[in-house]
Amino acid sequence: MDAEAVPQEEAAAGSWALLSWLASCVMVLGGALPYVPQYQEIRRSSNTEGFSTRVCLVLLVANILRIFFWIGKQFEMTLLLQSVVMILAMFAMLHLCCAVQHTNRVSTRRHRLSDLDFHYFWQWSALEDYLLFCFGFTVLCAVVTLLLLDSPVFVEALGSLAVTFEAMLGLPQLLQNFHNRSTKGMSVKMVLLWTAGDAFKTAYFVMNESPTQFWVCGSFQILIDAAILLQVLLYGQDTRAKLG
Repeated sequence: MDAEAVPQEEAAAGSWALLSWLASCVMVLGGALPYVPQYQEIRRSSNTEGFSTRVCLVLLVANILRIFFWIGKQFEMTLLLQSVVMILAMFAMLHLCCAVQHTNRVSTRRHRLSDLDFHYFWQWSALEDYLLFCFGFTVLCAVVTLLLLDSPVFVEALGSLAVTFEAMLGLPQLLQNFHNRSTKGMSVKMVLLWTAGDAFKTAYFVMNESPTQFWVCGSFQILIDAAILLQVLLYGQDTRAKLG
């Protein structure tokens, strides 16, 4: 009996390892997947007004902070790789938005980071300004983390700050929809994928006993996703078309 049980246990362990590997792959790449339909929508319509680029700001800040949190408290490598992929995806979104806005621009006025005009913060005309801002923010985080890395309180606070920003992911889109009284130009598929992804990753965090900050963040994001979907029903005249 024991001899027969060993191969079965090994097979079960192998199956679990495969499922775990697939789940990790979904976690790494799945976070960026919702932005594919929004990217396609912006390219198709040549209009960025329905998408809040501050979503990119929130995710860039959250994932840069998460990387430094990982330096202070090594958690799953999967989540570190997810942050790298997400940062690249957000720069791709910003590159497209800058290109579309440049094509559609009527005025020759360009807004640059060097103007130091807070009114146009994160509404710059060139991708280079977004890159420069993120570089400066990363250097600041690196210096502070280097000075305070030995403090457990700082490390935990850094993790909490990272997931707090991530939890606010959908908030800029929610506010923009409310301001416009419309969800036109926003990909509903993106929000549906947000919801599915947030539900999946929250379950992943709980199952893998990730730091508490992560699953609390995921739960809050699900609530924001639900609020945005409610806006689609309230504001959307063409909800069926947007889902098609």
